[in-house]
Amino acid sequence: MAELVYDSTGKLLFTEEMRREYTILIPSMLPIHFTFLERIFQNHGYKMELLKTSGRRIVDEGLRSVQNDTCYPALLVIGQFLDALKSGKYDVHKTALMITQTGGGCRASNYIHLLRKALKNNGLEFVPVISLNVSGITMKAKGMDTSPGFRLTLPLLLELCTAIIYGDLLMNISNQTRPYEVNKGDTDKLIEVWTNRLVDIKFTTKGFEKRAKEIISDFEAIPVRSEERIKVGIVGEIFIKFSAMGNNHLERFLQDEGAEVVVPGLIDMLLFLCDHHIVEGELYHTNHKKYISAKFVQKLLLSIQKKMINAVSESRFRPPAPFEVTKKNVGPYVSTANKMGEGWLLTAEMIELINSGILNIVCAQPFGCLPNHIIGKGMVRKIRTVHPEANIVAVDYDPGATRVNQENRLKLMLATAKEMMEEEERRKTG
Repeated sequence: MAELVYDSTGKLLFTEEMRREYTILIPSMLPIHFTFLERIFQNHGYKMELLKTSGRRIVDEGLRSVQNDTCYPALLVIGQFLDALKSGKYDVHKTALMITQTGGGCRASNYIHLLRKALKNNGLEFVPVISLNVSGITMKAKGMDTSPGFRLTLPLLLELCTAIIYGDLLMNISNQTRPYEVNKGDTDKLIEVWTNRLVDIKFTTKGFEKRAKEIISDFEAIPVRSEERIKVGIVGEIFIKFSAMGNNHLERFLQDEGAEVVVPGLIDMLLFLCDHHIVEGELYHTNHKKYISAKFVQKLLLSIQKKMINAVSESRFRPPAPFEVTKKNVGPYVSTANKMGEGWLLTAEMIELINSGILNIVCAQPFGCLPNHIIGKGMVRKIRTVHPEANIVAVDYDPGATRVNQENRLKLMLATAKEMMEEEERRKTG
């Protein structure tokens, strides 16, 4: 068994010896994207496993171990980790946990500390926690954790970013196919085919355009019905926006109600994270190394995003807006120096959806998340002033929120959307 090693502050470290012996668990959020990330880490020598559990027991586990006034995503992630460790499936003495750490003003930067405290309270303080952050690539940031047995290198980061673009592509075109498929299940079967095919390749930018066109061609071949559906965009705090466990299977509910779901991609969040380091460097002339690194990574991501948008534009599918356009359009609403939580990006995604004709929007956010309430719910009135046709509903998610109340709000939004669609049809016909 690997020897337990602690740093000068008493934190248990994930060592090189542990890397060879330990299974690293990662929480679920986006099934396609995170399946890719799991395989990439495995290819780099880490025994990585993506947790796919869900259910009320995870919420209850989180409530037992985390203050109920902390962020709902933290409660869910920590609850999922503890549920896994207590399940008997894993050797807890050879298991590690990985969680992201941004180092920003959002409470998400403290999830790792809450997780360690929860482990200690459950007698599992010997389970090491790995911080997934980019401080090793740019420069060691104050307060950011490091582990001798794990390092996010630049080549590994580039593979992860490329995989995320593939995930966004599959998510984008599958959401535009599933509601209209003639044979129910065709879309999900093809997602599985391409997910399995892609995890067997090395995620590099080489050959991306060719492979993207092959993916799009396969989805275009799925028989679909020609009909008009209500389109509903989903924005919000990153975990609640994407995670079915966090938003009570919001996408599935909307699809079951007959809507086409539109979800802005994860790549925009990465571009936003690069962008706020760039803006910070330009405003305050600090952290020059971080500024240069952020510009490099953003340039790479923009080039891949452009290739993806070009490939989708040549098909029947609706492409996402380029990041530069998304950022430019938010100018009249909120400063692009606003970086707390999802910062200006959340507002920008609502504007992007409206500009692309998606007038019905769900803003999904954890109850009590101040940054997201300001640039999410707090911006709705301003957006409606400029776009009175926008049909936006903000839905809070927390351990005590009832699914019935959430779904009733969503049904009211859909009813309004249906009236708007019928009114538009009447206007066109007559």
